Amino acid sequence: VFYPKNGVSPVQEKQMVTQRGSNVRVIGITGNFDDAQTGVKMMFNDASLKAELKDKGFVFSSANSINIGRLVPQVVYYVYAYVTLLKNGRIAEGDKINVTVPTGNFGNILAAYFAKQLGIPIDRLICASNSNKVLFDFFKTSRYDKLKEFNETDGSFDKDRKFTLTGSPSMDILISSNLERLIYLAADGSDAKDRELMSALNEKGAYTITDDMKAKLSDFESGYADEAKTEEFIKKLYDKTGYVIDTHTAVAGAVYADYKEKSGDDTVTVIASTASPYKFARTVMTAID
Repeated sequence: VFYPKNGVSPVQEKQMVTQRGSNVRVIGITGNFDDAQTGVKMMFNDASLKAELKDKGFVFSSANSINIGRLVPQVVYYVYAYVTLLKNGRIAEGDKINVTVPTGNFGNILAAYFAKQLGIPIDRLICASNSNKVLFDFFKTSRYDKLKEFNETDGSFDKDRKFTLTGSPSMDILISSNLERLIYLAADGSDAKDRELMSALNEKGAYTITDDMKAKLSDFESGYADEAKTEEFIKKLYDKTGYVIDTHTAVAGAVYADYKEKSGDDTVTVIASTASPYKFARTVMTAID
């Protein structure tokens, strides 16, 4: 198990390093989530290592969303959410809903997209980013750039993109692995086009999709919330309802509030709440009081 040494909360770290499995090793790396995931991918693509494992009767798999098997149960979340809204009388059968997902590696929101393709009446898929807003920039401009940040004032990519450690660490990602799967679908299943764009990302730090591909991503909206907006939303919801949410859920909540205000879209919306607030107790408590 790889995790970024300074990129998780103290509770998350203790959950990992105190596990008792005799066949598990937990390694805190010097670097961020992208570095950890890149290390795993390098191991997966190492032909000699693959041969050595095969010789001993083993094969690599992954428990994070590099493995599409991770997305399969996540699809069920959105089926369950829709059925529950129906059962509770919040919607009528066939009514469309929106979904807002706090997004880092793009797996959970891609699962919502798959649920839509399978027939769940989902209208807008709202991709919520934290200060590491590479996905917001992509949906805004069609350009995925891990090195430069989009300047909303003049429409240019003229500022160095800084990786930021935030209170929502599972979203502190600049290379969203599962976006590659969406790009593949937008390219009409062309593995050659997908490979071309991913090679450009690795070699040049950026790629831009075509207008035709962008048109196929029209289901998606995007927004981002910085640390101040995230903490403000935690407190606002707590003061109003007494309900305590974690930092990732708060990013989604803040982005949805912005989206609703700007668009006037009052479609019933599901916000994917992805973690326990007690994993991020210091940030949550500071926000509340």
